[in-house]
Amino acid sequence: MGQGKPMSAIRQTTSKSMMLFSGRAYPALADEIGGHLGVTPTPTASYEFANGELFVRFEESVRGCDAFVVQSHTAPINTWLMEQLIMVDALKRASAKRITVVAPFFPYARQDKKHRGREPISARLVADLFKTAGADRLMAVDLHTDQIQGFFDGPVDHLLAIDLLVEHVREKWADRDITVVSPDSGRVRTAERWTNKLGNTPLAFIHKTRDLTRPNQVVANRVVGEVQDRVCVLVDDMIDTGGTIVAAAETLFDAGAADVVIAATHGVLSGPAVDRLKNSRVTEVIVTNTLPIEPERQFDKLTVLSIAPLLARAIKEVFEDGSVTSLFGGAS
Repeated sequence: MGQGKPMSAIRQTTSKSMMLFSGRAYPALADEIGGHLGVTPTPTASYEFANGELFVRFEESVRGCDAFVVQSHTAPINTWLMEQLIMVDALKRASAKRITVVAPFFPYARQDKKHRGREPISARLVADLFKTAGADRLMAVDLHTDQIQGFFDGPVDHLLAIDLLVEHVREKWADRDITVVSPDSGRVRTAERWTNKLGNTPLAFIHKTRDLTRPNQVVANRVVGEVQDRVCVLVDDMIDTGGTIVAAAETLFDAGAADVVIAATHGVLSGPAVDRLKNSRVTEVIVTNTLPIEPERQFDKLTVLSIAPLLARAIKEVFEDGSVTSLFGGAS
């Protein structure tokens, strides 16, 4: 009977390896994450057939790897969601050991509940699609609501960008009197985290109404809180068309605010958003690069902070079976 492999050789062949994969929506972010990790995204052949169907094939073996699939769900969002699902399916069928979906901006996150009858809960559908495709774990930054974590049947790493954003505000505006402002009652909890990190600065919020039949349109009402002659930091999870946040800023100026700074994690910046923000009285707009912002959509008031170090640290902890809790900045 021949001798078997030495135990050390067996360990070597069964030890896991990290592999990073990038969709085509925003490869620069995956490259930046890979730079922090010392890992190069795996070469991937991705293209569309004439009828719009997507095809993906990885050009290296992925058997037994710990796979992290990065995709930023920018426009056209349905194309990039489908591409990420196909990538996950390809990894599962190629025997990847564990598959983590890295979706810095979770698609369809705003559709997390039914406002009226006969409406979908699309955020739950997306979570189910990732699970069905073969994802074992989900990683996202600043979900629209915390409850989305429960939609995915598996571990969810809900990272928060608050420390990154707060540090920038502290460095630039610490010499001024600051009030943290929630643009609506639903973001008060987030605003409270900001006030704690900024040394218990005053908190305010804007009482508003929204027409549920007309997306992206609100009627801003009155300011509740101390804003007179202060720098008001408006905090939100995303800026889409900019209508809501600019209306909130104007309400603050009308209430006597000296300056208004907008801080949001996701710069969706759809349609008229850039013009609205650029032409508003807002002093600064701070976002992270969870979504790509092309040069033609950038403007003087815009500050873009990199989310890549946070994502890289989380990926490293997951790969090494460490703790990700320390990266949930501001969670409580």
